[in-house]
Amino acid sequence: MNLRVGLGYDVHRLVSDRKLIIGGTEIPYEKGLLGHSDADVLIHAIMDAMTGAGKLGDIGRLFPDNDPKYKDISSRILLRRVNELLEKKGYGVVNVDAVIIAQQPKMAPYINMMEENISHDLKTDKDCVNIKATTEEGLGFTGKGEGIAAQAVVLIEKRQ
Repeated sequence: MNLRVGLGYDVHRLVSDRKLIIGGTEIPYEKGLLGHSDADVLIHAIMDAMTGAGKLGDIGRLFPDNDPKYKDISSRILLRRVNELLEKKGYGVVNVDAVIIAQQPKMAPYINMMEENISHDLKTDKDCVNIKATTEEGLGFTGKGEGIAAQAVVLIEKRQ
């Protein structure tokens, strides 16, 4: 069995006049995340973990933020593309474990939908995707509500 693990991290600033999309789920909130794409911090962390595990570089190299074709693109589309790159190398995702770091809004009501979206895009069982959320007790940029961060670990295996 050929197993590989990758670690991903992403952060985006919260700003007015943007939709808040995390885990492919639109969350009602007065601010959204700033970025070239939809700025889905969770999916970006997961993609970076996947690219690390598969030795694919990083998402900045795969989907440059100065390329107009990625302007406002759904990160779910990019997640499916990264999964296809892994499949071309003969790998599949075994599991995803990720955490969203945000003071507000509360993520709990949306986590089930996030897990469904991500497992669907990765063509894996929902039991293989675990999303958690935490605050930073008012500390740092996330605790002050200036941004949202996410971390992810992804395990992949060589498929027969």
